[in-house]
Amino acid sequence: MKMRVAVLLAVIAMFCAADAHKCPLDGLMSSLTKSVASAVLQKVTLSCISVSAVGSLANCPAGYKPTGCSCGNACGSWDIRNDQTCHCQCANQDWTAARCCKIALK
Repeated sequence: MKMRVAVLLAVIAMFCAADAHKCPLDGLMSSLTKSVASAVLQKVTLSCISVSAVGSLANCPAGYKPTGCSCGNACGSWDIRNDQTCHCQCANQDWTAARCCKIALK
């Protein structure tokens, strides 16, 4: 079986070397990537929750990661600290919210 795969790859490489514009390896890799991605996506689920807190910090629960933040007092400056916490950078924040997501197996 390994020998057949090696021979097939050698033949494809020869065609690619002869005419790089019509290389079937590009299509093969594209198809392979799409099928692997499709198989993985069928086995996982994305779940998201919103968390809000008084002040300038909002922490995501264990297992979740912040994907975006929002801040009170019309503050648009924020960052994510320690891969777990939304931090609003403006002074005297009245509230901070985090959108927290996790990827899990179905």
